[in-house]
Amino acid sequence: QVQLVESGGGLVQAGGSLRLSCAASGRTFSGYLMRWFRQAPGKEREFVAAISWSKGTTTYADSVKGRFTISRDNAKNTVYLQMNSLTPEDTAVYYCNALVADMAYWGKGTLVTVSS
Repeated sequence: QVQLVESGGGLVQAGGSLRLSCAASGRTFSGYLMRWFRQAPGKEREFVAAISWSKGTTTYADSVKGRFTISRDNAKNTVYLQMNSLTPEDTAVYYCNALVADMAYWGKGTLVTVSS
């Protein structure tokens, strides 16, 4: 059973930084695409960033490019999202997602609140 547990959310002032973690367990994740999504109040869930577990190839949404960095630690089975230069528009619940073939797994999310 795949489990994804996010942590690291919290309250931060605009211009600040946070690092989110996604601890993955339940199987070997090579071949998976690990992704971060977010959902702001009253809005649809949107893609933030992705990383190939095996190759480390990364992709970012235009809205976070240059500010956020996704990475993974194979030994710890953990994916990170380093978020810098945060703005109130980054306020959302951030979700970790693991995708392989047509199977997708989700964590329960961690709340990030950016105050102005």
